[in-house]
Amino acid sequence: MTMDTDKIRRAIQEAPLLSANTSRLMQIMVDPDHAMADVVQLVKVDAVLTARLLRIVNSSVFNLLMPVKSVDRAVGYLGERMVVSLAMADSVFKMLKKPLTGYESRPGDLWRHDLFSAFAAREVAGYAKSKLEGDLAYTGGLLHDIGKAIISDFLQGTAERATEGIDRGEKIDYLAAEQEIVGLDHTEVGYELARKWKLPDPLPHLIRHHHQPSVVDEDLRPLAYAVHLGDIIAMMAGYDTGSDALQYQLDSSYVEYINFSRDALGEIILAVGDEFQQEEESLAVL
Repeated sequence: MTMDTDKIRRAIQEAPLLSANTSRLMQIMVDPDHAMADVVQLVKVDAVLTARLLRIVNSSVFNLLMPVKSVDRAVGYLGERMVVSLAMADSVFKMLKKPLTGYESRPGDLWRHDLFSAFAAREVAGYAKSKLEGDLAYTGGLLHDIGKAIISDFLQGTAERATEGIDRGEKIDYLAAEQEIVGLDHTEVGYELARKWKLPDPLPHLIRHHHQPSVVDEDLRPLAYAVHLGDIIAMMAGYDTGSDALQYQLDSSYVEYINFSRDALGEIILAVGDEFQQEEESLAVL
């Protein structure tokens, strides 16, 4: 164990906690039998979340003819995904919006990448050979790179070293470069942070293995591949986090779980682009 790994683990322990209602929302979202009413009930007991949700739905972004005054209608109109995005943004917005200096990225790049990945993962879930919960894929996509918010500070000044090592074939991908430089990679840091936050399974495993989906349990692989592809699609669409853009291996075994073609890739990027823009504009209202 290096001095860097000790410092990184201390930073994980010092990271802000999720609010109690955000934690409860994550529990609801991983339950395949949950109902919209469960989400509505949670929002109703959170005055801040209620106010923000109503502010968004009644903003000029949606330009509704009649104002929405009830939580039921707001959640029904915006969908569960918006509630998840809003709850996460409310709990750890500072972490997600800060520049990733270790990846030479701009402020907000991590949030935009995670948000685009979430939409893309949900779209990919629709191409799965088995039934997948699209909202769970969305949540996994939204959280998959949270470890970068912490490890970035320990990677400052190392981007050129990392990319040159990959270009020379000395490192297989950016994960290997992170391992060499600080002793951990962003998926491990994200996994430990997810455990600190007590995120329910399978979310910690989706975070830990979004670059290596083939190593998770068989029943979780379709979902892991949806998040894996969502992450790569976001980078291909230009929503990356800086120096590590497209510096990871595509696991081609996704074809065993996802009916995916080159045509589908273009369709997903187009479909996600519109949804992403509207949600980003909606959250900017706050």
